[in-house]
Amino acid sequence: MNTNRKIARIAGFLYLAYIIVTVIANGLGRASIIVPASAAATVANILAHETQFRIGLVCELLATLLFFLTAWGLYCLLKPVNKTIALLFVLLNLCGGAIASLSALFLCAALPFASGAGYLASFSTQQLNALALFFLGFRNTAFTGAQLFYGAWTLPLGYLVFKSGFLPRALGILLVIDCLAVLIWFLQYFVFPGYAVVSYPCCAVSLIAELGLTLWLLTKGVRD
Repeated sequence: MNTNRKIARIAGFLYLAYIIVTVIANGLGRASIIVPASAAATVANILAHETQFRIGLVCELLATLLFFLTAWGLYCLLKPVNKTIALLFVLLNLCGGAIASLSALFLCAALPFASGAGYLASFSTQQLNALALFFLGFRNTAFTGAQLFYGAWTLPLGYLVFKSGFLPRALGILLVIDCLAVLIWFLQYFVFPGYAVVSYPCCAVSLIAELGLTLWLLTKGVRD
């Protein structure tokens, strides 16, 4: 039981680190720099804050690594409940992480167009700006595609939390609802792109479920 408590707190720490690094990545690399409606303004922001943009890119890749390590910690904690299902959520997390890492590289791909590298001299400034914004936008599409796996992983995770007996069943139910919420967000983005408002309550559900699990693991660990 003491070992399980240590594993739970390690998993909680990794989960919290992932959340913090993700917030930093969003703040440094995207929210304060990318202007979706203006390619010129976006490129000007990247050139004015290139180091900040690069740090945001590194943080995004680091967040993916931390998320996979979180899944590893949860696997160690929950595999006694059902090893096969625990392996399933790790594999789903790994698939989502691979796509998310690839999406982060599209941020890097935008840099040569923003800086106007010499070998791109045949392109006009407007074309370079448009290509930079294209890759930044494609990053969002690829990252949202990863949510199919990131959403699906919370279903087996929630089931194991519910069945474990040493974690609150309410958290397991919230994680299952989180799965449905993320999948709704995924479908809204690709099928109904004009209804972004649908994703807002879905994001709120994800925050409550995943932050709730994180804080419980950190503060309470597991019950006897």
